[in-house]
Amino acid sequence: MISFVPMKQFYTLILLLLIATPGFAQSNNATLKGTLNDNKGVPLDMVNVVLKEYPTLGTTTNARGEFLLRIPAKKKLTVVFSALGYKTFQDSVFAQPEETIIKNIEMPEQNVELAEIIVKEQRRNGRNLTSIDPKVINAIPNASGALETMLKTLPGVSSNNELSSQYTVRGGNFDENLVYVNDVEIYRPFLIRAGQQEGLSFINSDMVSTIDFSAGGFNAKYGDKMSSVLDIKYRKPSDFRGSASVSLLGASAHFEDVALKGKLTHITGIRYKTNKYLLGSLDETGEYDPRFLDIQTYISYQLSEKLDISFLGNVAQNQYNFIPQTRETAFGTWQTPLNTKIYFEGQEVDDFQTYLGAFTVNYHPNLNLNLKFIASAYHAKEKETYDILGEYYLNELERNMSSGEYGDSVLNLGVGAFLNHARNYLNATVYSFSHRGAYNSENHLVNWGVKYQHEEIEDQLNEWIYRDSAGYSIPYSDSQVLLYHSLNAKNKIRSNRITAFLQDTWSIPLSSGDLYINGGLRVNYWDFNNEFLVSPRATLSYFPEWEKKMSFRLSAGAYNQSPFFKELKNSNGSINYNSKAQKSFQLVAGTDLIFTAWDRPFRFTTEAYYKNMTHLVPYQIDNVRIRYLGEQEAVGYATGLDMKINGEFVSGLQSWASLSFLQTEEDIKGDGHGYIPRPTDQTLNFSLFFQDYLPGNPTYRMQLSAFYGSRLPTGPPNGERYQDVYRMPAYRRIDVGFSKVFISAANPVQGKVLRNITDLWLSLEVFNMLDINNTISYFWVSSIYGDQFAVPNYLTGRKFNLRLTVKF
Repeated sequence: MISFVPMKQFYTLILLLLIATPGFAQSNNATLKGTLNDNKGVPLDMVNVVLKEYPTLGTTTNARGEFLLRIPAKKKLTVVFSALGYKTFQDSVFAQPEETIIKNIEMPEQNVELAEIIVKEQRRNGRNLTSIDPKVINAIPNASGALETMLKTLPGVSSNNELSSQYTVRGGNFDENLVYVNDVEIYRPFLIRAGQQEGLSFINSDMVSTIDFSAGGFNAKYGDKMSSVLDIKYRKPSDFRGSASVSLLGASAHFEDVALKGKLTHITGIRYKTNKYLLGSLDETGEYDPRFLDIQTYISYQLSEKLDISFLGNVAQNQYNFIPQTRETAFGTWQTPLNTKIYFEGQEVDDFQTYLGAFTVNYHPNLNLNLKFIASAYHAKEKETYDILGEYYLNELERNMSSGEYGDSVLNLGVGAFLNHARNYLNATVYSFSHRGAYNSENHLVNWGVKYQHEEIEDQLNEWIYRDSAGYSIPYSDSQVLLYHSLNAKNKIRSNRITAFLQDTWSIPLSSGDLYINGGLRVNYWDFNNEFLVSPRATLSYFPEWEKKMSFRLSAGAYNQSPFFKELKNSNGSINYNSKAQKSFQLVAGTDLIFTAWDRPFRFTTEAYYKNMTHLVPYQIDNVRIRYLGEQEAVGYATGLDMKINGEFVSGLQSWASLSFLQTEEDIKGDGHGYIPRPTDQTLNFSLFFQDYLPGNPTYRMQLSAFYGSRLPTGPPNGERYQDVYRMPAYRRIDVGFSKVFISAANPVQGKVLRNITDLWLSLEVFNMLDINNTISYFWVSSIYGDQFAVPNYLTGRKFNLRLTVKF
């Protein structure tokens, strides 16, 4: 049976949610509004206004210091006003239905210690980053359990696989994204080839304090990759807290506390994930046994007022065991409906272990200077082994709906078999020592850093595929049995890298507004290929004093990505010792417009970009596995437009919608085929994150995420890169969650057992609500006539998940 959801129905549902729902939660509430000024009467923008009893309900002040928040009526509430550089202020309110309460608040200044530097006042620093509220992480319906699911709702970010935490940004691939946790670079697995193997993302959302993300045009302080940067900071606790969560997909818990009169702090999290239940919706049935376990800790100790030390540690083991049994997939067209049935023997056993430790010394001799020293070590031990025999039948189905045999096989088009074998092993160790510093003056913020990194990576690859069609091996030979595909390689590299950067953010007050100039320079040397790279980068940010609050920014710079390990590989698995860095020059222009609708603030963000790329390493993608063609070289470009609107579609709750247009192509030198689409050439990408609550009762909530990604290029197996010009079906998915808050600051519970619980809620999540068959890749079979058919590998279908969360 072939099922599909018309695009008209998909867009109609999204439109109804955007237009109809904002008015849903507006009755049985009251209105709280007012202004916030400093002690000199100057309006304060970007002040957080949050209800203590409902931490997810809040807003921020605009440039005139004004705010408006819809609040539950007939309840005593505590309103918390907080901003960087100012003392936190609390006030109590009680309102009748549809009553308007006005508060005019004066907030005194104070000095605040930041992670990298102590600043005396709040200032815009001209960086090209988007800050994301960590509270959204627990709200978004999430099949993978990864923080990165939230990133996929942002403009320029795309992912067509709900089982994976990997994402592409503005035409790049998975390996072009930088991820930092407490200034320590995080690495993605090497041998992963499918989302169901991937396990847990490194980032533990229970421990996160701040999230910053840039889709391009980021500053020189960040590393040498071409697409994006995700900068995560873990939390330093101020008192004892904890949380626990359990669902059909696993469980997690975290604890944080302070000791020794506040000098010693620690936060520790443990996570267990099993997507066995989710994988049960795949076409391929069998005994799935995925087990993913992760333990992280962040410990800090204050030696003196000017010196503190900290340790970040992680141990993770991702095991994936699978014994396939059968698979049945319907595909084709209405004129030619087809069906493939496969019977399996064998099993797959994978084991991915990672260890990370980072020791940091942070010294701030005065209010304007901060010096940081980091020593880190990372080790990965990966094993991928499988022997799987499959015997398939390719059939044409009856399409006459009036026939009693409708949907049954009426013609056998082919029979065949395949045997997949792999014994792949990899060990990687990375040591690094770095220094980072920052100096703050009246009009300048100077950052600098230097890093030494030593890498030892070795792998042993032995994988092959045998194919048989109608009793004949493919490719056919009358004298020997040939393999359809084989890869046998053994590699070992040791290398050293040295990187450094220097950047300055210069604040220039103008009569018509504020101007910020960020300029920096990165240098990179790698002794493996003796390549020395220089990457200048600059950003201009202008905040005019207009009645309509707008800001403008322009970024330009060089982003040179030196090979790590996978980019060195030729198609036969050997190392390309002549490989050089992939280079790109990027230009990004953006605007922000802050406007008011329904008496609430909204922000409309637009960015246009162009990337000119040289020395590219062409690659092909199968599921989440990137197969580099290191013996080839290409030039290319990526250009596009990203748009996002976010604000309080429902008062007190942030929601947003993102729309992106992209074109990216490359020309492989010497192949004679000119420019062809890159594997991530996705013309249109739309995403939505929306929140709502029951009128007058915020304890009943709804969260929805929706994704649409247009068709991605694909091609025949083991084909040449220029053949990848066909397109997979578009990716369409809606996940929705419904939650009920049983315990909160507004609804405390008495009793010896429950009195220490601050929050408790139960969530029902519906993944892939419309039950759409999304294609991630293809399995190719042959008919008795020699024709090849692409059998789609579908992702997960509709599934329900129940999740209980407790905080104390």
